[in-house]
Amino acid sequence: MPESATLACREQFRTPGQQRETASIGMWVFLANEVMMFGGLFVAYTVYRASHPEAFAAGSADMNILLGSINTAILLTSSLTLAFAEHSAQAGNQRLLGLFLILTMLIGLVFLGFKFTEYYQHFQEHKAPGIWFNDSSPYAASIQMFFVFYYVMTGLHAVHMIIGLGILSVLLFRAVLGTFTAEYHTPIMFGGLYWHFVDIIWIFLYAIFYLPGLHK
Repeated sequence: MPESATLACREQFRTPGQQRETASIGMWVFLANEVMMFGGLFVAYTVYRASHPEAFAAGSADMNILLGSINTAILLTSSLTLAFAEHSAQAGNQRLLGLFLILTMLIGLVFLGFKFTEYYQHFQEHKAPGIWFNDSSPYAASIQMFFVFYYVMTGLHAVHMIIGLGILSVLLFRAVLGTFTAEYHTPIMFGGLYWHFVDIIWIFLYAIFYLPGLHK
């Protein structure tokens, strides 16, 4: 057994293979819980949208489709750079691994910057739900509910993005220390799995909040 594989194996596991399988199961269980959490929100959104289609279409029309589309492209680019990081880890290329992790984090920060800019625009337009919400249409209450879903779901996504940036920071630190090799890079793979999951969630958010307004 290679020395690097021996060092990577914790004392509670007999082999590195067993450790990887256990970690993989744990990661998929975690992601299944995340799917159930977001799934509940998507179901609630669908029920309310079916009950108030005109109001939710009007709310979607207030979305900045250009900014949302640019941000979607930005986030998909981060998935690409992280895929390159995963490939670099498999190849044992520490320099490229660190470079692509940094690029992914920078792109993630750009995404969050655009997202919070959009939040600020909605606040300025009195579309943020609460006492400052203002809409003169007959569907005002239901439009506000649209924005409640928007802020809760995209805000929860942003929290997951921030957590993902923290995970990538830890992985980058460990990569700088030379922890990962071509034989041992499991944390990079699982960190990438989390990041790609968060990106997929955004695709669904983009579809339900931005695209319906194009057909109004």
